[in-house]
Amino acid sequence: MYDFDIADIKIVNLLLEDGRMSASEISRRMGDISERSIRYRIDRMIDDGVIQISAVVSPEALGFNIKADVWLEVESDLILDVAKKIAVFENVTYVACGIGQNDISIQVVAKDTAEIYHFVTEVVRKVPGVRKTVTSIVPIILKDVYQWRVPERIAKEISEGSKS
Repeated sequence: MYDFDIADIKIVNLLLEDGRMSASEISRRMGDISERSIRYRIDRMIDDGVIQISAVVSPEALGFNIKADVWLEVESDLILDVAKKIAVFENVTYVACGIGQNDISIQVVAKDTAEIYHFVTEVVRKVPGVRKTVTSIVPIILKDVYQWRVPERIAKEISEGSKS
């Protein structure tokens, strides 16, 4: 587990506002930490796998206006194999293996619902090991992983811990 402090959390939150924000701008906005220290902390968090800074492509900008969540029930011996096969498709934006009613969860982007239907029925369902699929069109996403912030309670615990 990474040893966060309140300064790291402030840096991460500023980078979430703008991933291209310079260390000098972050330093100016925080007011109590040098640009050099900011660069060091960002580099350390990247090297330790705590954060990553990258471009996030908007599928909608390319005409992929329909998103669907698809849950797969898969033969137990083939779950990881099926997940890896599904992950290579260009229109699949998310693949996860789970425990419970569904073995694999995926998100698919497409230009229209017909494309979703074709992909699920003619591609996903024909992958060896797939027993069943359940598809749900996703009209609105209010929060995605790249918008996730360090929970307030963690920030408070860190802040209170640094005072004692």
